[in-house]
Amino acid sequence: MTPPLVTPRGMHRRHFLGHLAATALGIPAAQFFHSLRAHAAAPNKAHKSCILLWMSGGPSHLDIWDLKPDSEKNGGPFRPIATSAPGVMISEHMPNTAKQMHHLNILRSLDSNEGNHERGTYLMHTGYVPNPTVVHPGWGSTAAFEIGSRLEDFDLPHCVSINTPGQGAGFLGMSYTPFMIQNPNSPIANLAPPADVDELRMDRRLQLLSRTENDFIKQRGSQPALDHKAVYAKTIRMMNSKRKDIFKLDTEPQEVRDAYGKHAFGSGCLLARKLVEQGVTYVEVAMGGWDTHADNFDALSNRLLPELDQGMAALTADLASRGLLDTTMIVWMGEFGRTPRINQNAGRDHWPRSWSVVMGGGGMKSGQVVGSTDKNGVDVTDRPIGVMDMVATMTKTMGIGLDTQYTSPRGRPMKVVDGGTPIAELVG
Repeated sequence: MTPPLVTPRGMHRRHFLGHLAATALGIPAAQFFHSLRAHAAAPNKAHKSCILLWMSGGPSHLDIWDLKPDSEKNGGPFRPIATSAPGVMISEHMPNTAKQMHHLNILRSLDSNEGNHERGTYLMHTGYVPNPTVVHPGWGSTAAFEIGSRLEDFDLPHCVSINTPGQGAGFLGMSYTPFMIQNPNSPIANLAPPADVDELRMDRRLQLLSRTENDFIKQRGSQPALDHKAVYAKTIRMMNSKRKDIFKLDTEPQEVRDAYGKHAFGSGCLLARKLVEQGVTYVEVAMGGWDTHADNFDALSNRLLPELDQGMAALTADLASRGLLDTTMIVWMGEFGRTPRINQNAGRDHWPRSWSVVMGGGGMKSGQVVGSTDKNGVDVTDRPIGVMDMVATMTKTMGIGLDTQYTSPRGRPMKVVDGGTPIAELVG
């Protein structure tokens, strides 16, 4: 049985096909190269973008953003330092980010209630707990659908994931699935035709592909076939974009490369800045290795925090200096925090009950700490925050309606923000 067409609110089949046509489905392949070169849109930063810094594994918030030097059992060896935001203290191993804290905010009272890696990852990316009856779209795909799809003649992906596959688009379809960049320090694979295929031959191949896909869609008419054709069309647009060199980092000045660092996370942050500067709606940059059940403090001080500090600080400063921070939201988070208690292996375990995330930019107020935990980092003592409150804050910051709602393939309504309230201290 053919699954029902996904119908985001206000969009029916004819509208959807029209949208795909606007993304070049209706352009004969032979005209593709020349028309795109002549009409590629200029960079557009009138709209909002988001860069998510994703810490895979569950970062130890108590050793980065919410240190407990007065806790005899849970404090750990790291000391807090002052930052550029008055009264805001963070880890001594984040000295560069400390200089940028006047642009950012720390939320220290998040309770996400999911201590499993997969479930926590799903929750923090979608706002929903996993449900066997529906695959929710990642919030980045929702932002790309609501904002990116309005951009005319935009030939870069609206949703990009670096160092990670990211969260899928769920029932929004393949067109809004993140475009994955496995290694920001390497060229994008297959972004140019094979060396022995000239332009005329490539055009003929595309014509044949187009006829084959059109015949298949005419006969079968399934959503996956439409999505497949849309993804191919967008890929060809990108292959011929005058902005395709945006993925190359070796064109950046050496001092910029050095500021970000040439490790995967720093290079990913630099590439994210280049992409949002061109108008890409959502970019996720992942950094792994945070599942520190053992040797937490050595891993943080010698490996993880130096890279995080360098990349995050350079990104924030660069966006601010280019005037992009007002239109670009930065969100730092993982799937959960880590236990206040230090285990017998000098590690910390999973902890979703009272942990920290960081948000800033995109027009938010900044330089604040919202919420607090007790002396030992166990309980929230002020301003409890839920995951949907975060989603509501991100959605409002991006200018997406808080009442945005879709209809799932099973015909059920699904709200982008389901019960959450924007954090007034940031966006009130």
